Amino acid sequence: MILVTAANGNQGKFLIPRLLAAGQALRACVRSEESARSLRTVGVTDALVGDMADPEVMAHAMYGVDKVYHVGPTLHPREREMGFAAVDAAREAGVKHFVFSSVLHAILTDLTQHEVKRDVEEHLLSSGLEFTILQPANYMMRHRLRPVLEQGVFLLSWALNRHQSMVDLADVAEVAAAVLADSDRHAGATYELVAPGRYTAHDIAEVISEVFGRKVPAKRIEADQFTAASHGADHEIRFPYHTEAARAISRRYSSHDFVGNPNVLTWLLGRQPTTFAHFVERELEALRLEAL
Repeated sequence: MILVTAANGNQGKFLIPRLLAAGQALRACVRSEESARSLRTVGVTDALVGDMADPEVMAHAMYGVDKVYHVGPTLHPREREMGFAAVDAAREAGVKHFVFSSVLHAILTDLTQHEVKRDVEEHLLSSGLEFTILQPANYMMRHRLRPVLEQGVFLLSWALNRHQSMVDLADVAEVAAAVLADSDRHAGATYELVAPGRYTAHDIAEVISEVFGRKVPAKRIEADQFTAASHGADHEIRFPYHTEAARAISRRYSSHDFVGNPNVLTWLLGRQPTTFAHFVERELEALRLEAL
């Protein structure tokens, strides 16, 4: 049996259907009953609801599990505790293979979410568990294209002239499924998952413009504006961790590029990774259909 944590999140929505289609015995761990219901509608019969930072919840989740795919919830203030609890419970349960979704360049300690994932990597490496670590670049995200349709502009919360590497979540899920299916081949590996291309915000806007069929400019917004859009005007009070993490991202990405190399992902997929242009073509069409 495979356990997937944060199973209704960004990665889980791509990975869970793949695992189900492959006939894998599957358990999903989520934070809310709403997420559990959503997973049940796509065929997950074993959905556990609980706090992943709670060792008792993790011990229950690991019972009877052979393999784990651990994803920390995006920018959760207890992500480090969740990762440690998952590793410890997996070790106690005798899990055979622990696959951890980390981040590209986890050694960057001036980024909150990187520092957390680096600590979880270290805890996993010291656990004695058989492991594989995936280190994806920045995700290509559908919601970042919404302002293109709604406002005719691409928004970014850091310097527009800095380069970034990205990766398609569907490609990450394809790699994760392959790693889980062939543990012996991938045991002990750490893989950087990076699509081709290094893009400034202006480069991204140019690709979107070509696909969209009209000029789409890039515009910088402040980190607090970005956070307020998803968490409300009182985000600094209600979501201090998210607020500071977004500010740290803006500071780092405004002063340094964030880039990687696509060779490893190309080898793992056995094909060329999804390009940003192909992602935009796919997702803009999906957004148009949603708007109908």
